[in-house]
Amino acid sequence: MNFGEAIEALKSGKRVRRAGWNGKGMWLALTPASVIDGDRARHGAARVLADVEAVGHSEEIRIGAHIDMRAADGTLVIGWLASQTDMLADDWERL
Repeated sequence: MNFGEAIEALKSGKRVRRAGWNGKGMWLALTPASVIDGDRARHGAARVLADVEAVGHSEEIRIGAHIDMRAADGTLVIGWLASQTDMLADDWERL
């Protein structure tokens, strides 16, 4: 598949990967947008938004959709970005 087809597969709920990736078990998945209450913001940017920008506890924090990667070491990389090589590759495959 090309990159556009890989994006469409992600949008339909599939995981994708590059055949050329050397890391074992690497793949991408689309995480849909979500909304959390300000009082549930315990970590990372959501916590900063709640604390520093004084989002009220009853206010909503909107988290945008994003592509995440399972890295070769088993961790999840939140907010993966494609390289030029990734975008121009034709070796994408559905999982």
